[in-house]
Amino acid sequence: MSVDAVVVTAMGVEASPFLERATSVGDETEVAGARRRLLHVGDARVLLVTCGIGLVNSATAAALALAEHTPRVVVSAGSAGGMGLEVRVGDVVVGASTTYGAADARVFGYALGQVPGMPVRYDADPALLAAVADVDPGDLTVRTGTILSSDVFVDAARVEPLRAAFPDALACDMETAALAQAAHLLGVPFLSVRGISDLCGPIAGVDFDAHVDDAAERSAAVVLGLLDRVLAPAR
Repeated sequence: MSVDAVVVTAMGVEASPFLERATSVGDETEVAGARRRLLHVGDARVLLVTCGIGLVNSATAAALALAEHTPRVVVSAGSAGGMGLEVRVGDVVVGASTTYGAADARVFGYALGQVPGMPVRYDADPALLAAVADVDPGDLTVRTGTILSSDVFVDAARVEPLRAAFPDALACDMETAALAQAAHLLGVPFLSVRGISDLCGPIAGVDFDAHVDDAAERSAAVVLGLLDRVLAPAR
C-alpha cells in the first residue's frame, strides 16, 4: 500500500492532534510494537505511526514503515525539550539538522555526535525545509536549528555540558536522530517538527507533564501545514 507521507510520533498524546484533524481514520494495527493508523488528511494518505519513546523504538518503526509503504516524505512530530537559551515553552523547533547527543567515537576520528560510518549530522530535506518556512504559523514562534537526540532525558545536571558541546542545538528529544538515520538509509526526504514542552533545567520533568499536550498541538499544526504544501501538487 502506498502512502503520501509517514508521520511518526513517540506517544499517543502526540498522535491525537492528527487523529482529530483527519477526514477519515482507519483501524489501528500494531507492527513490532508500533501502532499504525491510515489517515486521510484532505486528499493525502498519511500513515500515522506511534512508535514508543526512544531511539531503537523510533528507528525500528520508521524502517519498517518506510520500507513497506515508500512514502514521499517522512516527518517526526511531537514534543521536545528546549536547549537554546532563546527557546521558550510553546515555541516550535524545525530541525535543519539533527545528531546524537550521546554518540562519542572521537577516539577513532569521528566527530562528537557521529555514529561511525554515518554522517556527522543528518540535514533536513531542503525542499521540506523551504516548504515549512512558507507555512503560516499564526501566533506560533517557529525556530529552525539543530535537534539533539539520545535516550537520556536532559535535566539541569546534563544540559550545560550538552550546550557547551553543541552550541547551536535548539532542542533535544529521544527520537529525531534515529528517524533521520532510517530515512537517510532508505532515501526518503525527512524533516522533524517539534513543539517545546519544557526547558532543559531544574523543572524540566514538571514542565513536560504540564505542557506536552500543547506542544503536540503546535507541532501538528505546523506539520499539517507543511503536508498541505508539499503534497498538494500530487492531488
